[in-house]
Amino acid sequence: MKLSEFIKEKIVYFFILLVIIATIIIFLIPYSVESIVIVYIILLPTIAYIICCTFEYIKKKSYYEFLEKNLTQLEEKYLISEIIPDANFIEGKILKSTLEQTGKSMIENVNKYKFAVEDYKDYIEMWIHEIKIPIATSKLIIENNKNDVTKSINEEIDKMENYVEQVLFYARSNTVEKDYCVSKTSLKDIVNSAIIRNKESIVYNNIKINLRDLEKEVYTDGKWCTFIINQILQNSIKYSKDEYKEINIYAKEEKEKVELIIEDNGIGIEEKDIKKVFEKGFTGVNGRLKGKKSTGMGLYLCKKLCDKLDLGISISSKINEWTKVKIVFPTSSFVKF
Repeated sequence: MKLSEFIKEKIVYFFILLVIIATIIIFLIPYSVESIVIVYIILLPTIAYIICCTFEYIKKKSYYEFLEKNLTQLEEKYLISEIIPDANFIEGKILKSTLEQTGKSMIENVNKYKFAVEDYKDYIEMWIHEIKIPIATSKLIIENNKNDVTKSINEEIDKMENYVEQVLFYARSNTVEKDYCVSKTSLKDIVNSAIIRNKESIVYNNIKINLRDLEKEVYTDGKWCTFIINQILQNSIKYSKDEYKEINIYAKEEKEKVELIIEDNGIGIEEKDIKKVFEKGFTGVNGRLKGKKSTGMGLYLCKKLCDKLDLGISISSKINEWTKVKIVFPTSSFVKF
């Protein structure tokens, strides 16, 4: 609250006071009133008004500065009504009452939409679990009737299963903390689980998988981490070259961290796209190539889940030569605890 603004607001009232004083003096002039009385009539209300304004300014300035300071420090600014004190002047009381009512109304509206989103999320999860049954049944039928046609159908069903899984993990990605359990997990087991899920695509595309130095233990949630590695593997398979195809998966242990590297010799990523690959819905040049259509959600989910699990993830590439994805697992004493 600036003094200049306060004075500007009060100046009108001050001029009104001066007009009243001047009017009183004009009426007293015919009565030959002594000069000391006129001076007294001028000074007394003027000084009294200035003193009252001074106390009012100090009181309001202190209140509004407290309000502004707490509002700046507060992350959920809509909760400001819960921490500001009761005012001892009418404008402050009206302000607090207004803030309380608007805050209450806002929270009610937020809860309304929150419940609607939760209901929608529950439905999506239920639908996903239901759709998995016909998918599994279809794969079983294909397994018992293998031929060139069913092989192609199975490949498409694998893609559909992946998209269904993406939807499930996307629906849960905002509440990872309610659905994950960090524990001591074998890095080799996680990688092998992801490879097994893609074994048919790996064999079909004639891709060589090289594993080394994976006999390490990390602290993470195996299910979520398997999903992350699975998404990266699927990208490596999708964007592999027509000639010799190879994926190298290995780990390096450094001070307070274990790095998992997944490196392929595929078509690579253009330099202009490399900084955007973790953005939601970003497909880049590769995602628009014939036969390699992308939703732009895989790496976005990987980044989002890694952030939730306190894992680091980065990607580097050289066009037409290689792409390398690095996942960093912290191993500090704090994480172990």
